[in-house]
Amino acid sequence: MIQPRRIYLLDTKKLGPETIAVAFAKTSRSPKSFDEIAAELSDERSADFHEKWVVGYGHSSVAEHAVLHIAVENISRLAVECLESNRLASYTEKSSRYQVWDENNFFIPEEIQGSIVENKYSETCKLLFKEYQTAFGKVKKYLSEIKHRQKNESERAYTIRIRTCSADVCRYYLPTSSLANVGVSINARALEHTLRKMLSHPLSEIRKIGKEIRTVSLKKIPTLVKYADSNDYLIQIEGEITNRSSKVISRVNSDDGWCECADYDEDGEFQILAALFYRFSNLSFKEAYEHISQLPQQKLESITESLLGKLGKHDIPVREMEYAQISFDLIVDQGAYFELKRHRMMAQTAKPFSPQLGYATPKTMSEAGLLDNFITAMEKARETFYAIHEIHPHAAAYILPNAYNRRVFLKMNLRTALHLIKLRSAPNAHFAIRRAAQRVAEEIRSKYPLFAPYFKIDTDETWRGLENDFFLIIS
Repeated sequence: MIQPRRIYLLDTKKLGPETIAVAFAKTSRSPKSFDEIAAELSDERSADFHEKWVVGYGHSSVAEHAVLHIAVENISRLAVECLESNRLASYTEKSSRYQVWDENNFFIPEEIQGSIVENKYSETCKLLFKEYQTAFGKVKKYLSEIKHRQKNESERAYTIRIRTCSADVCRYYLPTSSLANVGVSINARALEHTLRKMLSHPLSEIRKIGKEIRTVSLKKIPTLVKYADSNDYLIQIEGEITNRSSKVISRVNSDDGWCECADYDEDGEFQILAALFYRFSNLSFKEAYEHISQLPQQKLESITESLLGKLGKHDIPVREMEYAQISFDLIVDQGAYFELKRHRMMAQTAKPFSPQLGYATPKTMSEAGLLDNFITAMEKARETFYAIHEIHPHAAAYILPNAYNRRVFLKMNLRTALHLIKLRSAPNAHFAIRRAAQRVAEEIRSKYPLFAPYFKIDTDETWRGLENDFFLIIS
């Protein structure tokens, strides 16, 4: 007898994450339905299953079915960086664009507590937050005078717009010590990897957060993360490579190009179109590639139109777009980097945060009469950074504001690139990330001319225009 189709949810109020994971795992060998399998399980039997199959035999994919939703509150934005470095998880954090920090909302790292620099650190943090609060009022007043209500814009919408624009400027003061809340949805396999990274981190705050996350997680998944611990490999690789690389002298300075295409698949367009033909024909990939490479330009453009020209606003391009990759060596301010890091499908390698590459200055700071205060605060942060660096190099990054520049190496496929450009070039995106997205789009259009029409921005903005309109100094 043919069984009827059933689609349903397993009740997380009745079943724990480990039990749900076992129920899904057992379907590979049991003809029973998921709810029948789950009814036979207990927490103890589920734990025994995971101990044997996940821990003992390494069937880690089973752990992906055990999902936790973890609330993490009042941690530094420097710690957020590590917490959110896992690709296979979902995060939502306190926004520097839509919330305002108060003057005591910063973290004091254990590494400098009781040291000769603790008072200097606290004073600098308080200065940054004081200037942030002062600037917020002045910038909002200035923007209210030059930006007027748009046609059909309500008073409430106008107030929100001015407030957001003010936050976009003033966030440049906020240091990475600023406290934030983060909501995390993550499966047990990815969580174990995250915990190993956190427990191996050189900063005490991040190690302690890792221990606390493991403790609360064990209440729901007592087997799947109990062996998560610090990892010797992660600890030793930083020391060894830092020692080796420090012997190589860099000639980079802040005046060098801030966006460099480091590498790209020169035949990427052919790779993508050949993969498309491969899927929808009986051709081998070699045959599909040879066919595509011999087509005249007009036919290539027609195929590309089928691939990208009919994409709706919310459509995701087909996976074949992943067969071309491009890399960028990028310098952006820390605020922009914090948005960029959310694009976790790409490979990202960020350098440790330091003042070496200078800082960006929003033009509005000068227009609102805040330039001298801003420069004084940035230089104070730089001075404090180097004072802390003498005691603990990693802890020094806590004092640096969003204005300071960060260098990051990116490698992405064109599917990911298209998503990045569409999202981060939108008019409601922050001007710093819009500038970066526009620059990346320009490079992609030059490297992939066949695809260029589909990587154009929907607005009249250019990255040079954004730089001129919003930045006084790119140092």
